Amino acid sequence: MAITDWPACERPREKLLQRGAQALSDAELLAIFLRTGVAGRSAVDLARELLARFGGLRRLLEADRQGFCSQHGLGAAKYAQLQAVLEMARRHLLEGLQRGDALSSPADTRRYLTARLRGHPREVFTCLFLDSRHRVIACEDLFHGTIDGASVHPREVLRRCLQHNAAAVILAHNHPSGVAEPSAADRRLTQRLREALALIDVRVLDHLVIGDGEAVSFAERGLI
Repeated sequence: MAITDWPACERPREKLLQRGAQALSDAELLAIFLRTGVAGRSAVDLARELLARFGGLRRLLEADRQGFCSQHGLGAAKYAQLQAVLEMARRHLLEGLQRGDALSSPADTRRYLTARLRGHPREVFTCLFLDSRHRVIACEDLFHGTIDGASVHPREVLRRCLQHNAAAVILAHNHPSGVAEPSAADRRLTQRLREALALIDVRVLDHLVIGDGEAVSFAERGLI
């Protein structure tokens, strides 16, 4: 049976408009994104099948282009549309940080950096540049590495701080392994960056290690 033949209260789009997006299941939300099904299967049926095949919504959203487009009912246009939606969500989180003091909203900072870094197959080192009132100036991915590390050059971090006229930074990087526990190398790097940035009067306020479903804060651990 086509979705258009369902009772109005059961159709995903109408259900969202009446009760809000939070009332929908993962399959129903995905069905709205897909818009149409395939021969013999409604959009909801296709959504359920895709979620089962990928092992959940998050893995589907983080799939690479080849894996995503190889599925029946998906393709390059849908992949581009999905990437645009995900990037809009990240920018929405960043705009929330830019409106206020990053230190007064640690949950928002964590949420944004997690959305930016989680799911990368390689390690990425990011800097959130802040002004003297701890408002966000910019956020940049400065270094890209391998599955188990990235070479971080303090000189480049200093150069970008000076270019942005930053007074403080929040550092972040992901662990593709999914384990957010800071390594001994992470601690040594943080100390090196603190010492180097102190020479130009830039404070390192925190260093977040992003894992699979969690983020560890150096500041909360008393490591900064």
